[in-house]
Amino acid sequence: MTRSGTHGGPAAGAAADEPSGAGGPDDFAVQIADQVESFIVAVGEVARGDDPDSAIPHLLLQVSQLILAGGRLGAHEDIVPEERYEPDTGPEADLDELRERLATLLAPVDVYSEVFDPYVPRSTPVAARISDDLANIVSDLRHGLAHYSAGRVSEALWWWQFSYLSNWGPTASATLRALQSLVAHVRLDTPLAELDGLDTDSDAEDGDLERQAGRVMEAEIAAPLGLRTAADGPS
Repeated sequence: MTRSGTHGGPAAGAAADEPSGAGGPDDFAVQIADQVESFIVAVGEVARGDDPDSAIPHLLLQVSQLILAGGRLGAHEDIVPEERYEPDTGPEADLDELRERLATLLAPVDVYSEVFDPYVPRSTPVAARISDDLANIVSDLRHGLAHYSAGRVSEALWWWQFSYLSNWGPTASATLRALQSLVAHVRLDTPLAELDGLDTDSDAEDGDLERQAGRVMEAEIAAPLGLRTAADGPS
């Protein structure tokens, strides 16, 4: 990937958070890297499926914390890497297993509806998957982490900022909205309609995508949210 100057990100300044150059990472870089690594590890732990009842609340917390790091990157002045050409980070990790484990864990609430760009008038909602979103976010974050681990701090920060604006930021925001909606439906005792079998490849009519989550969601996550004990069973 080639680039010259900045990547066209926001012009907002954040002098106190400015990343250091060859002298090593400063507090800003360390904090962003720590949050990135924490998110990657946490999503991997959730995907193992050892505690499926708490998966959705835990993912809600992790995505929320990651978005805070993304907000700091987005509000920061453009980060300029030291090299014009991006150094090779080696082969990208295969995240199919992570994606599949998450899809199995989150069924039947994996598919949700999102609007790709809220500033496009009368945008049509499209179907997306939380499992795909999380795997794609992890892929972006790991790419930057490879630079950071190799000591290329400005490169890592540039990549995280650029990919936040172009990819993982919008994806994480949409995922957070879906996770928050699931938790809200349980806490507010407003379960959604039963699943109707639609998928991301389906041609959905108006209103169909809003029925992608069902009462199974309540049975799976109500107990860890404190609405009832696991022994009570589904209501």
